Amino acid sequence: MRPLYGLAKLTAGNLLRLCWRPVVEGLEHVPGQGGVILAGNHLSVADEFFLAAVVPRHIAFWAKAEYFAGKGPRGWLTRAVVNGMGAIRVERGDGRAALAAFDAAAPVLRAGGVVAIYPEGTRSPDGRLYRGRTGVVRLARQAEVPIVPVGVLGTDKIQPVGARLPRVGSRVTFRFGRPIEVAGRIGRPADIRAVTDELMAEIQKLSGQEYVPRYAPKRGADGGR
Repeated sequence: MRPLYGLAKLTAGNLLRLCWRPVVEGLEHVPGQGGVILAGNHLSVADEFFLAAVVPRHIAFWAKAEYFAGKGPRGWLTRAVVNGMGAIRVERGDGRAALAAFDAAAPVLRAGGVVAIYPEGTRSPDGRLYRGRTGVVRLARQAEVPIVPVGVLGTDKIQPVGARLPRVGSRVTFRFGRPIEVAGRIGRPADIRAVTDELMAEIQKLSGQEYVPRYAPKRGADGGR
């Protein structure tokens, strides 16, 4: 675990656990070592902070390319933070940019790291679960790692879209499902979609959300295109 990440867990992570006391179920499904993808529903910008707080391993999250190229003292500080946290650079743009981001994540997974991805590609606009994009399964096949489905409940009440500060008082729950193995299951392009749909069905079981069989409208660059 990177020193800055470890410091953040001891400070901000403990504060989150103390103030909101998140309920965590199925954490034993997250392997203690080896590469793995955590794939969950995406309700709020708070999802990543709570996920990092409840999972004992270092998680590599995605960060916009602008954070890696800032100018001046503020830019230097931002670069130091995203690099110190082990963030993965993602370019805003077309499908090629998204593929480049996944290419950058593959070495992290092959080295035994943990990467968090939101298959919907963006935060849910209305609390429902939308159709998953196939990038997560493609990455799992490329890096030869399993996918652990994650169901998140309550973070949208803590920090709704547009809210600058979190709200105290709401309950947060994280449910981790059994790993989905991808190796040996992809023979045709249709298999990638089938495994992605299987993953989304598992996330739905964990989160209890209503499922929408279409892609969510994009809000920005998240790790799950």
